[in-house]
Amino acid sequence: MRILISADMEGATGVTWTADVVPGTEQWQRFRRLLTGDVNACAAGAFLGGAREVLVNEAHSSQRNLLLEELDPRARLLTGRHKPLSMMQGIDTGVDGVVFLGYHAGAGEEGVLAHTYLENSITGVWLDGVPAGEGRLNAALAREHGVPVLLVTGDDRTCRDARDYAPDAELVAVKECVSRYAAVCAPPEVTAERITAAARAGVARAGRGEARVREHRVEVEFDATHLAAAAAAVPTVDLVGPRRVGFDAASMTLAMQAFKVVTAIAAAAVEGIYG
Repeated sequence: MRILISADMEGATGVTWTADVVPGTEQWQRFRRLLTGDVNACAAGAFLGGAREVLVNEAHSSQRNLLLEELDPRARLLTGRHKPLSMMQGIDTGVDGVVFLGYHAGAGEEGVLAHTYLENSITGVWLDGVPAGEGRLNAALAREHGVPVLLVTGDDRTCRDARDYAPDAELVAVKECVSRYAAVCAPPEVTAERITAAARAGVARAGRGEARVREHRVEVEFDATHLAAAAAAVPTVDLVGPRRVGFDAASMTLAMQAFKVVTAIAAAAVEGIYG
């Protein structure tokens, strides 16, 4: 049994603040260790549940955050950027289940450090007409490969969202959102125990199902008109409102590839403090 862990950082134990997740800061160095602890707790549970292989895909920012020297030696780490499937790299390699670890709520929603791909330029994303954060987008990609979502960890808002897009998944809220930059946090000893138990239980549902490839519609809303105009320069991407673009794709894989292009172009069009 092979399990993939997609490890983001905003939803990790204790994280509440920008500096906690920005590479190079003192706080980031501290929370790298807590993120690695969450991953190790998940890997331990997966192995207790019968997994024979655990692949951890770095899914945050530089995608070089986890401490390899402190990783569970039974796991393997996929680290670094420019991966074709980004946060979900490895989902197409025959894995039997995926864990969304350290995830967060989507842009425009309540939640600790809530956003979708871009930290503060995107105000909303819709997948087939439904508001979609990274969890919903990545769950649709997993579904395309017949891979079940086994466990989602993050704040309580993240778990509430996951009940809809992954209703059978185990859920672990490592903190309770108070505001975008504040939360009531459980200490790592507590969250580790909860994550391990949930991962062990979740692995019982592992097993590839039927792949479901179908067409999808994605719409993205920005906080400024020039970002939407820049994104609309991409072939197949249409301007559907002053700050909103949309596109259709024949599969979720193609939809996510197009989404990456749209967000990269929009990010490049941001001009200083005025955005």
